[in-house]
Amino acid sequence: MCPPEQQTSSRCCSRPEEISFLDSQANLQALKWPPLMKELERLSRQLDASKACVRKIPPAVLDACFDLVFEFVDQPFPPLQRNYAPTEEIEEPFIITDIDGQIPDHFTEGVYIRNGPNPLFGGFKTTKSIMGQSNQLWIEGEGMLHALYLSKNSGDKRWTISYNNKYVESETFKLEKRRNKPSALPSIEGHPAAILSCYWLNLLRFGKANKDVSNTSVFELGGRCYAAAENHLPQEIDLLTLETLGEYDVNGAWNRPFTAHPKKDPVSGELIIIGVDAFKPYVELGVISADGERLVHKVDLQYKRRLICHDLGITQRYNVLLDFPLTIDVGRLVRGGPLIKYEGGEYARIGVMPRYGTSSSVRWFDVEPNITFHILNCFEDGDEVVVRGCRARQSIIPGPEMGLDKFEWFSRGFKPLKSTQGQNDGLSQDGSLFGRCYEWRLNTLTGEEFTGSRNKYGYTQVADSVASSAAGMPKFGGLAKLYLEEPDTGSEGVSSSLIKVKYHMFPENVFCTGAAFVPKPRGREEDDGWIISFVHNEAADISQVFIVDTKSFSSEPVAKLSLPRRVPYGFHGSYMPFPLQSSNLWS
Repeated sequence: MCPPEQQTSSRCCSRPEEISFLDSQANLQALKWPPLMKELERLSRQLDASKACVRKIPPAVLDACFDLVFEFVDQPFPPLQRNYAPTEEIEEPFIITDIDGQIPDHFTEGVYIRNGPNPLFGGFKTTKSIMGQSNQLWIEGEGMLHALYLSKNSGDKRWTISYNNKYVESETFKLEKRRNKPSALPSIEGHPAAILSCYWLNLLRFGKANKDVSNTSVFELGGRCYAAAENHLPQEIDLLTLETLGEYDVNGAWNRPFTAHPKKDPVSGELIIIGVDAFKPYVELGVISADGERLVHKVDLQYKRRLICHDLGITQRYNVLLDFPLTIDVGRLVRGGPLIKYEGGEYARIGVMPRYGTSSSVRWFDVEPNITFHILNCFEDGDEVVVRGCRARQSIIPGPEMGLDKFEWFSRGFKPLKSTQGQNDGLSQDGSLFGRCYEWRLNTLTGEEFTGSRNKYGYTQVADSVASSAAGMPKFGGLAKLYLEEPDTGSEGVSSSLIKVKYHMFPENVFCTGAAFVPKPRGREEDDGWIISFVHNEAADISQVFIVDTKSFSSEPVAKLSLPRRVPYGFHGSYMPFPLQSSNLWS
């Protein structure tokens, strides 16, 4: 019943002109570039010499040759996916005056900011060439920040509220803006020969296999704000103007990808991160000082496979690691398979390690194969480390294998299940993309008893299964408050293995993204506060911000703020109180 907080589809589900699988295989066999037929490590050793040769070619000549071989084609947006389409930047912040309800007097002053994909040049692209086609995924759109500023006037204590949006201007974003046309080739989803050629050409032309999109999340460290995505370093953002200030590499100490979900230790203020890469070491863990200036600890976790890992967890003394079978395999791509694949028949495990431990100190626990993109809470309970997350039977990324109908695959994955079906037999695609709240209890056998950061409550967005299935894309039609320590007694008053849940459901055709918790100043209880979220009314084509009191969760929002610009569906949001330097935030 609990989907991941921002589980999102990997593409617009329109289908560009197809090239047969056999054609793709023939193209792959015809491609005789040796570095592409081996592992990426071998490609990396030959890259410098190849780039030196390419640099000798005049850019105009190189671009002309490139344009002859590759054609960029727009991916259309079906009617039910229109709010996944990009929007434009506004020229200056807009004062919000259209408010239904009232901002609570004791609401925390600050900035509600959400990240999400917003592709340049009008929408998502497909590239066509003699090697086949490659498709830009939804997760590959350039990052755009949407920010709502809430502050009180010092004199009359009246609220001043403004809205702004702006692209995260990474180096590849600025490169394409200068060229004023799509330049980097999609290199994740498509025909194998096309993906290999796109990967190679991006490396040769730009030094990167993929664009730096910074479109997933926003976090705070040391009084500074950063936009992040899994495939490269975060970008520092001026929170007041949303201007991009440059890459954050911990003063040169971190030179690899950076998780979109770092975790801040609430006691020390240190930030715990992981970085996943296609090259060895596949996964490294780092601990950054509370001021963001030093890398306190760094370790190669000795993972044995390339994988996608979206989250990690922490307790008072431990780091919690996920090793689930959403894998990246160049060898599989060379053999004609997908670059990214969820391998449900392979092993899955959760690791527990001391905060500053080594790879040999990790205790691994085998679990049932699944995909868990988001962890709700981790804590220590006697000899056990308890991990609560939202697990699903199938990964929404990268989507169906070649030859399958994308729209049908996503629609079945979001198909509503009868309550008696539960997670069904595991064989059907129906409902397999929905995440459900699950608890793992991992006995560390330490004999020690610690008090961890144990939460009574959790909050999540609720996927509308009917609307999601009809659109072939996830749509969140409400919010859920999870009572993590209370069983569901049901209508007959009998306790069950399920937890108690309260819902705040939106009207028909109204959907949200980027919901965040805003704690009440000097609140005494864990659920003293509000949920704030961007919502979009598809029938009226109006975007708003809803504020919901978590103590009266099922009641009407205390305030609805109408925005001057459509806000497309996106990924994760955060609330950053003023002044930022004094905030203590969890990302």
